[in-house]
Amino acid sequence: MSDQLSNGPLNANFSKAKPYILMIFLQFGSAGMYIISMVTLNQGMNRYVLVVYRNAIAALVLAPFALVLERKTRSKMTFSIFLQIMTLGFLEPILDQGFVYLGIKYTSASFTSAIMNAVPSVTFVIALIFRLEHVKMKEVRSIAKVIGTLVTLSGALLMTLYKGPVIELIWSRNTSHQGSGGTHESADKHRISGTLLILVGCVAWSCFYVLQSITIKKYTAEISLSSLICLAGAIQSLAIALAVEHHPSGWAMGWNSRLFAPLYSGIVSSGITYYVQGLVMKTMLRTTAIG
Repeated sequence: MSDQLSNGPLNANFSKAKPYILMIFLQFGSAGMYIISMVTLNQGMNRYVLVVYRNAIAALVLAPFALVLERKTRSKMTFSIFLQIMTLGFLEPILDQGFVYLGIKYTSASFTSAIMNAVPSVTFVIALIFRLEHVKMKEVRSIAKVIGTLVTLSGALLMTLYKGPVIELIWSRNTSHQGSGGTHESADKHRISGTLLILVGCVAWSCFYVLQSITIKKYTAEISLSSLICLAGAIQSLAIALAVEHHPSGWAMGWNSRLFAPLYSGIVSSGITYYVQGLVMKTMLRTTAIG
């Protein structure tokens, strides 16, 4: 009896902390995705081909789980939900992934990961605009959101506009002074262009969050929804990829990063991420309703 009483508060606290723990683990997965994707793109893989493979793999991995686990709980597909899923497939797989992959070629994996940390703040601003979020300045929670948003957006702006001194490492001293002034100016232009591209992807991902929170209320099967979003993204990105990549060699895959990057990003950064996001949104909505 005493064990049940002691485990009760523990389980309740874990349930409250679960959404935050899951989102933290997603950040680790995203960091690995940026590194692996940058390596693959630098080896010549077209970014839209990578988007096609990434989302196709995610859809194929999630589909069996959706068919088995949600066959009795899957919501009815309506035209409105279909349009929302197609829009979700355009916002994240096409806009976000496409622009971020292009921006990462002009910057770096660590820089991209840092800028993308502004997604929650941008999501908060968009939710405010569409009146999906309300701010009560007398509440500590609302004050924390506003301060966090200002700090995050200021940090993103600072990283974009400010260039600090070059830190020379032991293994880079022999090559750090070989570039000319023109090369540095070109690098600065690429860095700014890359940052703007990443920010476009950041806004697209934030819009994806907002629309997903609306769709999950109507189509409550998280795995099925995630699989359909990935399928929609794969189909739409395939149309673009076929238009820009005509050579069969551009679609070739081997036992290297060209295979590992779509597998990792598809399973971790698309499939699992979409599912966890939907699960967390449902949990938070349920908690808000109870509160």
